[in-house]
Amino acid sequence: MTGQTESIHPVVTIVNSILRPFTRSWNFVRRWPVIPAVVLFVLAVFAAFSPLIAPNDPNDQALRSSLAKPFWYTDYYENDRIGSKIEKPHILGADKYGRDVFSRVVYGARISLSVALVSMISGTILGAWAGITTGFYGGLFDELMTRFVDVWNALPFLLIALVVSITIGQGVFIMMILLIMLTWVGLVRNVRAEVLSLKTRDYVLAARVAGASDIRLMYKHIFPGVSNLLLVLASLRVGGLILTEASLSFLGVGIPANVPSWGQMISDGRDTLDDAWWVSFFPGLGIFLTVMAMNFLGDWIRDRTDPRLRQLRD
Repeated sequence: MTGQTESIHPVVTIVNSILRPFTRSWNFVRRWPVIPAVVLFVLAVFAAFSPLIAPNDPNDQALRSSLAKPFWYTDYYENDRIGSKIEKPHILGADKYGRDVFSRVVYGARISLSVALVSMISGTILGAWAGITTGFYGGLFDELMTRFVDVWNALPFLLIALVVSITIGQGVFIMMILLIMLTWVGLVRNVRAEVLSLKTRDYVLAARVAGASDIRLMYKHIFPGVSNLLLVLASLRVGGLILTEASLSFLGVGIPANVPSWGQMISDGRDTLDDAWWVSFFPGLGIFLTVMAMNFLGDWIRDRTDPRLRQLRD
């Protein structure tokens, strides 16, 4: 038995030494949001340097390149000749108007991410203010604000977007306003519930006895207690905002048609899914990767900021 054990030990040692780098890499990926961070970094680079990365103008039409195939098709190389059907090579193909899909996906990242981030930041600030003041003062103000939030949540957002699009028109700024209106009400109840608990803590009561004003109590003593909650909720809602913007653009009531956005690209390719699936697939893939990366990042932030969940993971 002793001889067999001694003969097994070197094999186990060799196997462990081979697997140790993979185990460490796997533990590192599990502990830190590496893949979501890489995806978001690539999308941020696309958004920031769209004119440098995109090979063509996103709105440049070339009807002779209509529904050109992506580069892995054999027709891509056969048609990339002078006098052929395709005037310019298209990495990810072209839509029915001959517009380069890769260029539109790159520029669409700028539109979708900027609209979602601006709406999220503005909506989070507005929702945090409403939730903190509502929970802190209570009474009649709390009752009125809570009922207003209930009524606002009961309104059909799609109908509001349709009415706004018909009466005012479409635009990036209008889309941001609509998404801010959708974002802030979802934060009020969560923040209010946290403030109702925080305002009865001893350190808040001691600051009140020491003569601190209401503004100082809310933003010096209570706001730090809800900042982690706001960070988690905001990161989780970015994906939903991107999906909402894409859905409204798909329905024709979001971003104008002359501005490349992922939702608008999916809408443009829905009539050619059988013959030119790439027109809708690649912007849909961009939406999928962005939403999944933001959801994973939000889950990681929640696990790291919640002491109970952090102890379970550690």
